[in-house]
Amino acid sequence: MSTIHWVEAQPRSARWHSESGLALPRRVVVADDRMPAAVAFRLACEGTALLWRGDFHNARQLLRAMDRRVGRSAPGAGGTPAEVFHAQRRFRGHRARVLGKLIVLLEDHALALRRAPDVRRACDEAYGPADGPVAVALTELLGVVGARQWRERGVHVPALGARIHPHYGVFAPTRGEYVDLVARAPLPCGGAVRTAFDLGTGTGVLAAVLARRGVRRVVATDVSARARACARDNVRRLGLAGVVRVVGPALYPGPECPSGPECPSGPECPSGPDVAPGPDVAPGPAPGPELPPVPDLRAQLVVCNPPWIPGRPASDLDLGVYDAGGGMLRGFLDGLAGRLEPGGEGWLVLSDLAERLGLRSREALLAAVEEAGLRVVDRMDARPRHPRARDADDPLHAVRAAEVTSLWRLAVV
Repeated sequence: MSTIHWVEAQPRSARWHSESGLALPRRVVVADDRMPAAVAFRLACEGTALLWRGDFHNARQLLRAMDRRVGRSAPGAGGTPAEVFHAQRRFRGHRARVLGKLIVLLEDHALALRRAPDVRRACDEAYGPADGPVAVALTELLGVVGARQWRERGVHVPALGARIHPHYGVFAPTRGEYVDLVARAPLPCGGAVRTAFDLGTGTGVLAAVLARRGVRRVVATDVSARARACARDNVRRLGLAGVVRVVGPALYPGPECPSGPECPSGPECPSGPDVAPGPDVAPGPAPGPELPPVPDLRAQLVVCNPPWIPGRPASDLDLGVYDAGGGMLRGFLDGLAGRLEPGGEGWLVLSDLAERLGLRSREALLAAVEEAGLRVVDRMDARPRHPRARDADDPLHAVRAAEVTSLWRLAVV
């Protein structure tokens, strides 16, 4: 077990937890409102963790002061887009390590600091049941609290006419162009799609869009247990529990129960008849026939929106952005021909950001499609609408502003 130790009148210890994979602090000192930002920054750069015991709002001010000293971008970063990208990623890692040295103590998920908010529910949702005192970076705790607010408010998705509620650690559908592409692409088989797969479902937003478009049964998969819980929550809220089933952790649904090993019964099963639609949300289409529990379960439509950057995730929090070695992309392509029904299509939703950064070529993507025994039926494009595409101070502004997100309609050769 990773444990930090410090002296506060007497020796004390607590379990160390970091969702972003920050290393266990080897030296910990107690800090409060009297510590100057310059001293805090120097200690953090030297690798010393600062266990905050002062006022909560003063801790946030200290964090902002340290952030100003770190800076917002890698100094002198230049060269090719790939070189700038890697330099910026290294810098963000450095920034996270320095700011992550300002830590707080949670006891039964309560934060015993002056003027501190009640963070217990946010921590319960992010970390699970409390298990003794635990130390976390203040940056992480602020992220947990912010995620709780996102989860409560939700993200309005125009293609659904409803809100999707992202959980902590699950990529939020704040970029609408990829959702809109799935909402308007022509369905295969004349629009009469009985079964569709949504691979890497995340919040379940694309599975919900397919269900609202009239697909009779959607099987949504994800490697992340958090994402599967999030997708099930959204499926319930939208009243689509009779249409969408969430499984995992395999990319394609396996030969076991189509709803996955954790779903056959009990309160976690999203397919039960006792799940009511969410408030102010119209029920979805009538449930389709039960999926056959056979090894060669097939679909007329398979949708995959893999992480857009081929690179190694620094932690599980990066799984929505980085696809190590392009493994999920290749897994989708290589498995598609064997899982499509005759006349079916695979929809690959992918940004060309990696191509513009020089991390993957269009030729390599098309070669992978061909090697998988597939052909391109059509491609639909959309321009990004997210704020970073308009941020002229971003060192990669030119690349992001030119980015195009595409829906590739693929069929078996």
